[in-house]
Amino acid sequence: MAQEYKLKGISSLDLKNGEKREVEVDGIEGGKVLLAKMNDKTHAMSANCTHYGAPLKNGVLTPDGRLTCPWHGACFNLATGDVEDAPALDPLAKFDILEKNGSVYIKGEEATIKASRRSLNHKCSPQGPEKVVIVGGGSGTMGTIQALRENGYKSPITIISREPYLPIDRTKLSKALMKDVSKLLLRPEDYYTSAGIEKVTDEVTSVDFSKKAVSTKSGKSYPYTKLVLASGGTPKKLPLPGFKELNKIFVLRTIQDVEAILSAVGDGKKKIVIIGSSFIGMEVGNTLSKENDVTIVGMEKQPMERVMGEEVGKIFRGLIEKNGVKFRMEAGVDKATPSKSKSEDVGAIHLKDGTVLDADLVVLGVGVAPATEYLKESGNVKLMDDGSLKCNELFEVEGLKDVYAIGDISTYPYHGPGGNGSLTRIEHWDVAQNAGRSVGLHIAQPTSKPKSFIPVFWSALGSQLRYCGNTVNGWDDLVLKGQPDEGKFAAYYAKGDEVVAVASMQMDPIMTKCAELMRRGKMASKSELQNGVDPLELSLPAEVKI
Repeated sequence: MAQEYKLKGISSLDLKNGEKREVEVDGIEGGKVLLAKMNDKTHAMSANCTHYGAPLKNGVLTPDGRLTCPWHGACFNLATGDVEDAPALDPLAKFDILEKNGSVYIKGEEATIKASRRSLNHKCSPQGPEKVVIVGGGSGTMGTIQALRENGYKSPITIISREPYLPIDRTKLSKALMKDVSKLLLRPEDYYTSAGIEKVTDEVTSVDFSKKAVSTKSGKSYPYTKLVLASGGTPKKLPLPGFKELNKIFVLRTIQDVEAILSAVGDGKKKIVIIGSSFIGMEVGNTLSKENDVTIVGMEKQPMERVMGEEVGKIFRGLIEKNGVKFRMEAGVDKATPSKSKSEDVGAIHLKDGTVLDADLVVLGVGVAPATEYLKESGNVKLMDDGSLKCNELFEVEGLKDVYAIGDISTYPYHGPGGNGSLTRIEHWDVAQNAGRSVGLHIAQPTSKPKSFIPVFWSALGSQLRYCGNTVNGWDDLVLKGQPDEGKFAAYYAKGDEVVAVASMQMDPIMTKCAELMRRGKMASKSELQNGVDPLELSLPAEVKI
């Protein structure tokens, strides 16, 4: 039952417009709330982001009433606490504020204050002739089902995924090699039951777009009125001698992959070769380095050079090397050969320069391809050269009615800085979930406009990397600020004078502020940054430009 709680250290509501202040709640151990003022109204709400618990006092508050997390870009509506952007799932709790007897009080329940979130009520007994079928069980699926129920969709929803578990936080697989399903689930099973959402463990084999039906490996058929394709990516493998034949060569996409890797690692002290120096390879290498001898093999001069540039890639390499990881860069792989003690297992990786790297196990991090094999026999659908589906700003698939595609399989027009509507495919967890939120809103409310968002991703590379924007049309210059040698920096990627992407480490909330500036078409230019302009000091207009 709600009751009044006094706020410590505050005698009146004296905040200025745009100000945020975290305060403790008297009588609740560890209890805190955030006070924020905008347009002459002070709001009291949960103090921490509902995604990973970031302190929202360090976030960004915008004139149009958005409160954005300083870590991963989750955004909340200041007036309601509702989620506006991924990756948060739960809204913030809001509390009434009272001033009396020279003190400030909030009214709320102790459990809600401690939880720092508001419980969702998506309870639904589905009915009606409409039916949404979603192919895939990842981040995009989670965003879709939440947005459908949030926005009043009361008809049946069916998820078809070949993974035997409900949607999980896949980012924790590579960043922490976590395998406990209970710690990975985005929502518990009872959420889906209460919300009237059916989960089918099966593999989709084809779609009959004219009859509006999805066929599965078990021989079943699922009719739909709206279809959301969110089947994700398939890890690429190397078509080289030994890689198909030998055991203990792994990819990483599922919990089963993590279990297999950890089983091969055993009690540690293994020689591990990671092939690929992009995000998956770097994260896995960093995680395994604590008790093993890890070598990362990459084709570029520095890790992640294609996306982040040589100068920033060198920073990442230095951070990972401190944890004991060794690198073989500008290297090509020739073949894998068997172990001398067990011929069916891998024993070594041979590089094209003649180097032989002993290996008790190998992990491949060489990219993913859109998981659209099931569409190749479906007819009436044209796949792009990379196997993805061409979509519009609403993520509707070109040439198909009532069909959407999101996540790794979706190529869509990008209107952020430097995009100019260019088609791009972005393999980011956050992008998939935001796309799902857009699709869910459009299905529930067909007259709604496309929802703008700036792509955000993050990575664990010895320190926490934040990134916003996209380089769909490339970048030709880099402005690097901070103390890069200490792993504390903000990197601004520019195409001409326009900044199209920003990466940062240990400089929160630079990334979040830049994403909000980009969203409004007000990001500082390359020349302004070179002349000393600090994005954190720039004001945010209310209007959105993309």
